[in-house]
Amino acid sequence: MRIIILPTAQHVANYAADRVVDILNTRSNPVLGLATGSTPIALYQELIARYQSSQVSFQQSVTFNLDEYIGIPDTHAQSYRTFMNHHLFEQIDIELANTYVPLAETTNVSELQRNAQEYEVKIQNAGGIDLQILGIGVNGHIGFNEPTSSFASRTRIKTLAESTVEANKRFFSDDEFQPHLALTMGIGTILESKAVLLMATGQSKANSVKAMIEGPLSAMCPASALQLHAAATIVLDEEAASELTLKDYYQWCEQKRQQLHEGSWV
Repeated sequence: MRIIILPTAQHVANYAADRVVDILNTRSNPVLGLATGSTPIALYQELIARYQSSQVSFQQSVTFNLDEYIGIPDTHAQSYRTFMNHHLFEQIDIELANTYVPLAETTNVSELQRNAQEYEVKIQNAGGIDLQILGIGVNGHIGFNEPTSSFASRTRIKTLAESTVEANKRFFSDDEFQPHLALTMGIGTILESKAVLLMATGQSKANSVKAMIEGPLSAMCPASALQLHAAATIVLDEEAASELTLKDYYQWCEQKRQQLHEGSWV
């Protein structure tokens, strides 16, 4: 893991945007894995600003989102398709036909399983994901891979943890159906991405960040699976990094990495 600790959440978003723009500008037909939630919004705002200033184009790109709620239409205000359209896709030059979110409106199990299998095939047919953007839940989940998820798991139906349901409750009105199931990329699917960039900001993520980076490799912290990825970058603000035992060492490592890159390490 490469651990990068930056002063603020906006610095984290700027760094992530730099990585995404580099992929878009240097690869033909780039494939991005995208995440929803509060943390990536600042990234998407930064990407929109760079598109508007003609620094980047999304016309040749393909995207795959991590997950979608089961049992609500993709036009629902809280669906992740709606989230992505609103926060990113409708404000850039990407072809909507090249943006994929798991199809999960149905509650028919066989159909959901078929949709999950087809999602895996679509990712493979696109050539795999060049850069997967991730957030992390307070319980260490990535995508909707809750604690005890298999590190070999593929896109599938997943029951959300009560803590996840509670954390997302604020997005639904009291009299509105809130899904407790989702279709999510598996940890095995995520680990096949060529590179992974996980963003974490705020004090509420500090304990899960520590478990991911410094804890044991454990299904109880699904994000710890990123210890197995050869090209995983973890980008944190100071608050999210506050519980790390080796925080000074990670900062030292990044300083030396930069010096080596600049040729000033001697």
